[in-house]
Amino acid sequence: MFPGIDGFEWTPGHLIFLGIFYTVVAVVFLTLALAAVRAWRSYRANRAEAIRWQADFHDLPARDRACRHALTGEMRERVCELGFDCRRCETHARLLEERPPAQAPAADTEAGGVRLPLDRLYHRGHTWVRPEKDGTVTVGLDELASRLMGTPDRVRLPKAGRRISVNGTGWRMWKHGSDVRVLSPVDGEVAATGGPEAGWYLKVKPAEGRLDARHLLRPDEAAPWMRRELERVQWTLGHSLADGGVMVQNLSEAVPAEAWDAVCAGVFLQV
Repeated sequence: MFPGIDGFEWTPGHLIFLGIFYTVVAVVFLTLALAAVRAWRSYRANRAEAIRWQADFHDLPARDRACRHALTGEMRERVCELGFDCRRCETHARLLEERPPAQAPAADTEAGGVRLPLDRLYHRGHTWVRPEKDGTVTVGLDELASRLMGTPDRVRLPKAGRRISVNGTGWRMWKHGSDVRVLSPVDGEVAATGGPEAGWYLKVKPAEGRLDARHLLRPDEAAPWMRRELERVQWTLGHSLADGGVMVQNLSEAVPAEAWDAVCAGVFLQV
């Protein structure tokens, strides 16, 4: 059936067969090549995101890299060196074994007037993660970040099917002329996108089919962290943004223009 084999003859039937055969081979090769290129680009993009985050993280002041266990009072003055990725922390694993998580409170937690609902977990970049019954997770901005951004001037969300990684870019927003990069709190594939009007931004299929939440804060852990964050915002501004002891609702209008970039950088962990 192939040239070079005894008995082969160039006939119309052989020509048709060879044409189909080599077309299929070419299509298979091209498909594999394109898949390899996409995989390589994805790897390089994720690797670049990881390198960028590590560089940004270590440029943050030590006070902004406080360990979650220092925030809760379990340890004194401990600074995180792992980019807030508790999944890689031996100390965190040991403490979880020694001190299992406390029973969840009966009602939503609150810190300085910022509500922390019990049905979700919190990332240090001011996003929340809510596991859904279908196995996906919903991702949105926590209340402090939402008050700060108000209604963004523009939002750029990833397309469905795109893979995102913890501490890589989740999505981007623009407000008052500033470009804000929101860190992804989870690893996985984007299943759907929302926006500020929806009250959430991403629905994600977790990597490996399940959510690894060891790096995320429970609401009771998030409360002391959020109080520290509110203090940090006011320290950056040099004056109080509280109204009757509670953080004002519309931070996007209360922050002076000259301090806007610094406040956004502090809240969204940018340098």
